[in-house]
Amino acid sequence: MAEKMLPVTRREFGLSLGALSAWLPAAAASPSSMPWAAPAQVKKIYLAVPVPSWPKPTLDVQQEKAEVEARLAELERKHPGLVSFTGGELVRTPEDAQACVKGLGDVDAVLIIDLTSGTGGMLKVLREIQQPTLLFSRPYSGWSYVDVTNWVQGGKRADLIVSSEYGDLDPYMRIFYTIHHLRRSKILVVGPSTQRGPAAEAFTNYYGTAIEYPGYQVVKAAYEAADAAQAAKAAEEFTRGALKVIEPSRQDIQSALRFYLAMVNLLKDQKANAITIDCLGGFRRGDLPAYPCVAWSKLNDAGFYGVCEADLLSTVSQLLLTSFTGKPGFVTDPVFDTSRNEIIHAHCVSATAMQGLGGPASPYILRSHMEDNKGVSMQVLVPIGDTVTVGKFLNPKKFVYSTGEVLGNVDYDRGCRTKFRTRVGDARKLLENFTGGLHRVVVYGDYTASLRQMSRLMGFELVKEG
Repeated sequence: MAEKMLPVTRREFGLSLGALSAWLPAAAASPSSMPWAAPAQVKKIYLAVPVPSWPKPTLDVQQEKAEVEARLAELERKHPGLVSFTGGELVRTPEDAQACVKGLGDVDAVLIIDLTSGTGGMLKVLREIQQPTLLFSRPYSGWSYVDVTNWVQGGKRADLIVSSEYGDLDPYMRIFYTIHHLRRSKILVVGPSTQRGPAAEAFTNYYGTAIEYPGYQVVKAAYEAADAAQAAKAAEEFTRGALKVIEPSRQDIQSALRFYLAMVNLLKDQKANAITIDCLGGFRRGDLPAYPCVAWSKLNDAGFYGVCEADLLSTVSQLLLTSFTGKPGFVTDPVFDTSRNEIIHAHCVSATAMQGLGGPASPYILRSHMEDNKGVSMQVLVPIGDTVTVGKFLNPKKFVYSTGEVLGNVDYDRGCRTKFRTRVGDARKLLENFTGGLHRVVVYGDYTASLRQMSRLMGFELVKEG
């Protein structure tokens, strides 16, 4: 079979996510009530010396603070559900700053706003803040940026905005939410071992993410407890929504949907929002009752996370990218074609709402899992013409990324079921810089600038691969 590009018609792409997800259990359809989806708690701290000189001796500090408070309240309303600002103390001496540090409590991040010059002594104390810290300094307010620039250069989890435009704070609202999301998320890693490894310890220590290692028996028990009749009904709806069915049998599809229902219940029972399973090894050993590919696709469409191959690094990467962008991630096996300056992104698990959770759903074909021609996976025809960001944590303090343009879907009898070509800046350079294992996470949109801001505030090194 020759490789060919698959077009996506307007009618096919117009299939709504609402129609596709009508059968989703309530627990999967509404993750917003869960702790990982609550607004980030961000503590405000205002700095002003007792007797101002700069920006002017007659400055009314309380009025100045009130004006900023009103703008921040407007910003909070502009981004509902992302951030809840707390505090608002006016720090005027190093002693005030010391009390403020001790009284921070369990907040996700800190926003410092300077109102006057002369804040160096206070900032020397505030440098001890452990949470990610953002300085917002307006022209003619003061010189706090001198100190905070040194924080950033010294590797502290911090960033700064020196601007008259309050809109420059907009991207940080989602970054604050991402910080909270990682702190409150819980990942289940299912594989041969139930022991936490050093990578899990490192991510938990740095970002707060809970990571647990249940055994396959937990997955099997959840599958046995799932309602077979409900799965059969869901399978009918799911099949009707497909463009066509090629390999899977009716029983295969019912088993796939029963596994999905089981995973929804398992996540609910475990109070988790993400799961990744050693699926390939699990099948070879007979540890899995059904294929998870469809389950992972549906979880990703519903704002949860299903990731293949017990890949903790890709799972945390997807948590980061999805919580910031509001778009599902696609964990991919990149296929290089340097002769065409292209990368084909391929895997048997793809969400359908790649342009945004709750947005339009891409059409899909029901296929088998490619590597053994068993079970069910979805060949999703993703949107074309968009820029995508491709990234992955190599460890908690290093994130690699690249970008590309989606050229088209690929229909070919080699490689995983969902495949799409992307044009990149320099495929050869990207290949030479490629490191840290095979998988990468793709999200729609160019988030290069946002990743730079995020890396400073969250404290990881950002490395461009290509």
